Amino acid sequence: MTDEYFMQSLWQYSLYRPEALRTTLGEPLTIINPGIRNRHSGPDFEEARIRIGNTMLVGHVELHIRSSDWFAHGHQRDKAYERIILHVVWEDDAPGSLPASIPVLVLAPHVPAAIITRYRFLHESLSGIPCGHMLGNVNNLVKKAWLTRLLAERWESRFRAWDTLLQQTNGDWRMLLYWRMAENFGFRTNAAPFLRLAQSIPLVILGRHHDQLFQLEALLFGQAGFLSAEFNEEYPFRLRQEYEYLRRKYRLEPMPVHLWKFMRLRPANFPTIRIAQFAALVHQSFHLFQQIVAYSDLKELTALFEGVSASEYWDRHFRFGDQEQQKPRSRSLGGDSIANIITNTVAPVRFMYGAQHESDDYVAQSIALLEGLEPERNAVISEWEQRGWKPDNAAESQALLELYHHYCSRKQCLNCSVGQSLLRLWPDK
Repeated sequence: MTDEYFMQSLWQYSLYRPEALRTTLGEPLTIINPGIRNRHSGPDFEEARIRIGNTMLVGHVELHIRSSDWFAHGHQRDKAYERIILHVVWEDDAPGSLPASIPVLVLAPHVPAAIITRYRFLHESLSGIPCGHMLGNVNNLVKKAWLTRLLAERWESRFRAWDTLLQQTNGDWRMLLYWRMAENFGFRTNAAPFLRLAQSIPLVILGRHHDQLFQLEALLFGQAGFLSAEFNEEYPFRLRQEYEYLRRKYRLEPMPVHLWKFMRLRPANFPTIRIAQFAALVHQSFHLFQQIVAYSDLKELTALFEGVSASEYWDRHFRFGDQEQQKPRSRSLGGDSIANIITNTVAPVRFMYGAQHESDDYVAQSIALLEGLEPERNAVISEWEQRGWKPDNAAESQALLELYHHYCSRKQCLNCSVGQSLLRLWPDK
């Protein structure tokens, strides 16, 4: 016994022995094209092409566990099923009950037992990577091709959300980069409040003050809600005064300060430090989008961020008013942070810009940027490495993250090229 999802995957990816297929009436059957999987209402596969005897048929294919399910689901009364050219079942429990015009194929005898055994093992595995112990059997060409596709999937999923943001900016790529860069500066923990902060201050306002770092800091810290307290130190006190003037001038409303998260963060990643660094980036690279579009070399793009550092106050502070006792330390962006920004914002924005402007050069250069970066270091990548799949660069680590989060953890093995290749390694019996 199996389930319809498994059956549909067996059919879609031809995970059965194709030779000696016959209908329940004994007619020889050849599957030329299984059709396009339909994930909406109606037949399971559309526009399939099969040959029964010497007759070529083009139409839809429906799959069920039992042939009697055709009537249980009421397909005999549904006009959407009038173009069915084949009914594929696991068990023919109602032989001869369908109209003679609908041939039936019983699939179970043509599926090797090893396929079912491996599918059940993968489906029931408690491991984060269900096929982890079998990865050594995966052909390197399959691996490389699938990782390339996964990087594209990762970017495509982001682009759907980013395209919504781009529409909100009326097609202003500078604004999109500004929002995305801010979100990236929040990294995972404070990404949402950082995006909200950026959206609360029109880019044109920052443009008017981009040559005055102190005013940029006042705008950003004020809008973030960090300047609502009483301060004894001169720097935050002056920031608050400046912000009050700018807030009234531009009719700004600060966001609630409680949205920002500090717990479980290293002090160097506190949102106060990241906001100060973001202000420094806007100050020294206000025309960042033009530079990102113009530069294709990894060293040139890295140099845009290497000089970004929080102002002097933050050499001894992580929060307003809390002075450290240790010696001053520069709060510049580290190499890992720069690589993260290039990986998650610069390269994808370049890729999206190139795709929308039909520029193959931008697309290729975006991928090359990630191929020139060291792979990311996190718990998921460590798990892949323990299984023998060590990424060579950031492009591969990004692909492995996509594979883990959208296939492995969701047990989507049948929709994964790696899972399909392992299922095909059945013994010939």
